Amino acid sequence: MSAPLVIGSRENALPVRLRRLSTDKGGYRRLGELWLEGEHLCSACLRSGHAVLQAVFSETAWAGPLRSLAEAAPKVAVLSDAVFAGISDLASPAGLGFVVAAPAPPILQAGRASLVLDRLQDPGNVGSILRSAAALGVLQVVALEGTAGLWSQKVLRAAMGAHFSLRLLEGVGVDALDALALPLLATSSHAARSIFEGTLPSPCAWVFGHEGQGIDKAVMARCAQQLRIPQPGGEESLNVAAAAAICCYESLRQRHATTP
Repeated sequence: MSAPLVIGSRENALPVRLRRLSTDKGGYRRLGELWLEGEHLCSACLRSGHAVLQAVFSETAWAGPLRSLAEAAPKVAVLSDAVFAGISDLASPAGLGFVVAAPAPPILQAGRASLVLDRLQDPGNVGSILRSAAALGVLQVVALEGTAGLWSQKVLRAAMGAHFSLRLLEGVGVDALDALALPLLATSSHAARSIFEGTLPSPCAWVFGHEGQGIDKAVMARCAQQLRIPQPGGEESLNVAAAAAICCYESLRQRHATTP
């Protein structure tokens, strides 16, 4: 690790670039870099073996125990507390962040259990779904065109480090779903059969649609089954992130039930 670069001006090229990465939802695509803010995301990045380009600290954080995380970075910058606060979109800036290279888009793997996100808009929902997918062993997520950016700041924070254990494909066209070579399953409150009745195909790809409009007709036409999540409380109150967690868990439960 080289001696840290000390920066006290908001107009320096580094904080200008970091502000863009922090506030521009698609900035990571144009700049080819990600901004990971906070100890949790930075630690998850290190555990995954993802290379760090630069560590960035506030003056206060640099003087504390988080400084040990700088050992993984070839370059370190220490920003004044005010300058660091100016690049963060958090109400309470974390004082630590990593700049890392944006991952190269992976190739879609046929036959691999997957989630398909069809134009989901809420970054919190998308991040929660990624977190459930990673926890429950569905390690490929295919985001169709129009879905919130998978590596945007709000999705990164909501997923709590799950990104680094998943294969994430963005901007995928509907026709590319045929390459999954898997039965696609959709949920519908009007379906006659519930997800708990009968045996789910394994592996499969669960499809989750736009929060207000649901699954696009062209995507639904590719679905082999529509299944209902029972809601005995009488209210259709599950949001898409909760539905995804239930479906992933039921697939996992059935796999374990049939595995000696």
